[in-house]
Amino acid sequence: MHHASIRTANIHRAIAFYEQLGFVVQERFTTGYTLACWMEGLGGRIELIQIPQPRPAPDAFHDEHYVGYYHLSFDLTAAIADLPTWLADLKLRFAKASGTSESHPPLKVLLEPSQQTIGNQVYEVTFIADADGLPLEFIRRMSKKEWM
Repeated sequence: MHHASIRTANIHRAIAFYEQLGFVVQERFTTGYTLACWMEGLGGRIELIQIPQPRPAPDAFHDEHYVGYYHLSFDLTAAIADLPTWLADLKLRFAKASGTSESHPPLKVLLEPSQQTIGNQVYEVTFIADADGLPLEFIRRMSKKEWM
C-alpha cells in the first residue's frame, strides 16, 4: 500500500499530532485548492489533506451502526516491549506538548491497553483518537510466555 489518506480540519494541528507518534513530514504540496502532505512513520505513510470547511466526522469508534472505514492500525511488536508502558510514555509526551500551543491537543485514549485473542495469537491492543477524533489502533503481538 502506498499511503492512507486522512482529511483534517487543521493540517498544522494534525502534523503536530502525528509527529508526536514518530511520523516525519516527507513532502508538502497542494491538492487542488488545499494544503496536503505525506508523512512517514511506524512502518507506513499517511497523507494529510486539510478540508477548508470541515464538518465533524462520524464517531466510528462508539457508533456500533457505523459502516465504512473504521481505523488505521499500527503494529508495534518490533518496536516496543509492552503496550501499557508505550502508552504511558505517549501520554507524558502529549501532556508536555499540549501546554506549548493550540496545535498540540491533549491525547484522547479511546481504549486503554487490553489483551485480545485472534486465532491462536494474543495481542495487546489500544486505541487513541487523532487530532480530528479519528480512531487509531496500536497492537503488539505477545509471546506465549506473556499470555495471561
